[in-house]
Order: sequence, then structure tokens, then C-alpha cells
Amino acid sequence: MDANLYSLLRGRFAHAMSRPALVGADGRGPTYGEVDDLAARFAAVLAARDVVPGDRVVVQAEKSVGAVALYLACLRIGAVFVPLNTAYTEREVDRFLADAGPRVFVCSHLRDAIAPYVEVLGTTADSPLWAEALTTAPHETIAPREPADLAAIVYTSGTTGVSKGAMLSHGNLAANALTLHRLWGFREDDVLLHALPIFHVHGLFVALHCAMLSAATVIFLPKFDAAQVRSLLPRSTVLMGVPTFYTRLLGLEGFGRSDCHHMRLFISGSAPLLAETWREFEARTGMPILERYGMTETGMITSNPLDGPRVPGTVGFALPDVEIRVVREDGGRAAPGEAGVLEVRGPNVFRGYWRMPERNAEEFRRDGFFVTGDIAVVDTQGRVTLVGRAKDLIISGGLNIYPKEIEEALDAVDGVAESAVVGVPDPDFGESVVAIVVARPGSAVTVDGLMEAVHGRLARFKHPRRIVLVDELPRNAMGKVQKNVLRERYRDAAAPVR
Repeated sequence: MDANLYSLLRGRFAHAMSRPALVGADGRGPTYGEVDDLAARFAAVLAARDVVPGDRVVVQAEKSVGAVALYLACLRIGAVFVPLNTAYTEREVDRFLADAGPRVFVCSHLRDAIAPYVEVLGTTADSPLWAEALTTAPHETIAPREPADLAAIVYTSGTTGVSKGAMLSHGNLAANALTLHRLWGFREDDVLLHALPIFHVHGLFVALHCAMLSAATVIFLPKFDAAQVRSLLPRSTVLMGVPTFYTRLLGLEGFGRSDCHHMRLFISGSAPLLAETWREFEARTGMPILERYGMTETGMITSNPLDGPRVPGTVGFALPDVEIRVVREDGGRAAPGEAGVLEVRGPNVFRGYWRMPERNAEEFRRDGFFVTGDIAVVDTQGRVTLVGRAKDLIISGGLNIYPKEIEEALDAVDGVAESAVVGVPDPDFGESVVAIVVARPGSAVTVDGLMEAVHGRLARFKHPRRIVLVDELPRNAMGKVQKNVLRERYRDAAAPVR
């Protein structure tokens, strides 16, 4: 049996080709049949550029129907789709390109330095690659794939600042999609309100795959705008979002039950949802948010139940066919209620990191369990609560930020002796970045100069909310910087300056 993910998706929406698929706020947009046809035409365009099964296609393009069709086209011909955050700078992108070694790089704007293999895809049908696809005969066949064949590589940086490409197979994505579709009760009459970016797992795989498996209509917004989302809730049934979505909706005057009468499900993920936000949302709307937990490397791992109590501050139970365990620092299995590192095994777990065999040996146990690096507690019922992270990952607005990368940018500034970057609580984004910097005696280092240096090297979402100049960093007896002390000392640093 063909394990191509596109064969699965198309088989589920083939009976509904005339149904609206990806529509804008005005209700207009292509049907499933038109999206299928556009994907086949993009597949032909890629094939004409000698893209064959296993070739990487790196894409850094704005959210659009064309970008979705390009993703589906890669699935159709067996190419490996590699999405990049649109906020990445050229310097950052160049590192990804060198690692991925793509046959084609698709971006929103032409870059002369890599012109031999770059293609331009804008947000409208008259952009070069999209326009070419519309005049190209469809590629009718779907390449047969095995479950272990790669469908995508999604980059997620490590605490060392070195980017890691998580290899996700057709089998990984299909298994997770089918499970979530069933657990969350997706139906043909659902309307998914989609305001997420499509360069990561949440917006591209979790949201769109669930909708396509039901041939559900997707209201496809270019970005999240709280007022616009509020106006569209009466036409929707499901919203998938990051915690920031919910804090901003709650910030709208009068937001409450009357806005949500047509909704059946609110889902939150990509960052921890504060229990206070959960409780306020339920009190004002009458609807408890369903929080779930996953990673780039695994897709979704746990979920609160669709039917049954959803407990604020927890991420629910392991998905069917997904095994989890909590391991103490000494390597022993943690007892119920005891904290340790969460490990996971199942059909959703990725194939490893691209071209990093040594890292794979470190992050996988001999029995196949993947070490998530997240600290968790599992109660006697199997309900999971995340209590921290073994690594210093910062999650701001649902996006992963790795301190080491920012620290390297700061340390490169003339006059900087050392720096430490931490995440602190932020009522809107979940966490904000704060950088603490030690300048060399007599240097001319300034906060403005440091901000300018970071702005020139890193994507906007990685920029520190605040930079603080200090005489020294706190250290333990072994000389290691005590980031826990810094997080506590600057925990109010994200609060508005009065």
C-alpha cells in the first residue's frame, strides 16, 4: 500500500472537491479540487527542475494558498519539504541552505547570491512561480512512498546554537494526523479558523492535516489579528492557537460567550498556557481550552481529552500508540508525582536529525525512546504536567528561541566580556527574552549599541525585550552561570516601563 501522505489526504477529500478549502476573511478562496489541481501543477514545475524523490525543497515564503499547494506538490512527487521561518535573516538562511543542500530554494524575494537555484513565490497568483504553475500541465501521478521515507525536514535549533533538522517521515505525519483527527472529533462541517504561520509543525501539519482529513473548510488568515479573529468566530467551529491568541482575545473589551456561541473547540499549544489564562477564558466564554503538548521532533505527544475534564496547567494524556516515561537524573523510572525528564516512543517520533548521527546517538535511548529534554510529572491517572525544561529553551509567542544564539551575537560585540540570555514571564507572549551583559572595563558598550548588533544578525522574534548591563554574572561553585538566579532576578523585566 502506498504510504505517501498526499495519497492519504487526497483520499479523504476526494469526495468533496467542490467544497471550499482555503478561504479568506471574505469567504472567497479555492475549493479542494482547485487546491488539488494547483498542487499537481506545482509538482510539474518542480519536476521540470529535476526535483526527484528525496530531493530537498527549501521554502521561505509568506503564508498563502500557493505556499500550501507547494507543500502538497512536494508530497506528491516525493520531495522533502523544508519550511523556514519568514523572519530569518539572509545570514541565518544561508546556514540552513548549506546544511539542507536543496535542489530548489523558494523564497518571497529574489536573492542574487543564490540565483542559480532560487525561485520566487509571492502571496498572489501573479508571482513568478505561481503564475508559471497556472500555465503548466498538471503532474497527475503521486509518487509511491514507504512509511519511513522523508516528507519534511523542520529545523529546530539546539542550546548550542547549532541548527538541527528534524527528519519527519510520511509515516510520522500520517500517524499523528489520523490520531489527532480522531481524538479532537474533526467533522466535515467543521470550519477551522487558521491564523498560525505555516513554517512549523503547528500551523502546517497539525492544523491543515486535521482539516484536510475531514475535507473541512479552513478560514486562512495571513496572520493573527485579535479583532479580526473575534469577528470570524461566529463563522468557525475550531480555533488552534498559541497562548498569545487567547490572552489577546481576552484583552478585547466585552469578549465572551456571545462571541463563541458557534465554536465547538479551542485548542492551545506551542507554548505553556498559564492556568490563570485558562480559567479566565472558561469563565468568560463558558469553554475550557484544550491544551496539548508536542515538539517539532515528535508532532503531538499528549492531549487533554475532547470529552472529559481538561485540567488547567496540564497537557493531558499520552496519545494512543504513544508511549511516555519519566526518568530521574539517576536513570531510574520516576514514580507517579515525581519529576524527571520526559521520554517518548511511538509512530510519531521523527527519524532523527539530518546529517547528525552523533546527535541521534545522544538523544535516543537504545530501546528507541527519544529524550525530549522537558521536565514533567505524571500522576497516577497518566495525566502529564510540564514543570520545566532541562535545557534553556525560551518559547515566546509559540516560537522557539535558543539563548546561545543570542549570546553569541552579543559576545561578538567589541567590548563585551560575556552575556547570559534568559526567558522571563510575559503576560502576552508567555515568555520574553532578557539579556544580561557584562562589559569590559573602560569599554564603550551601550544598550542601544547591543540592540543594534542583535537586530542586524537575528530574526526579530529573537530580539531581547530588554538588555541589562551588569558588573558580573552570578555563578555557582563550579563557575557555571546561574541562569535560575537571573530568571528570578529579572522576572519582572517584561513588564511595561512606567
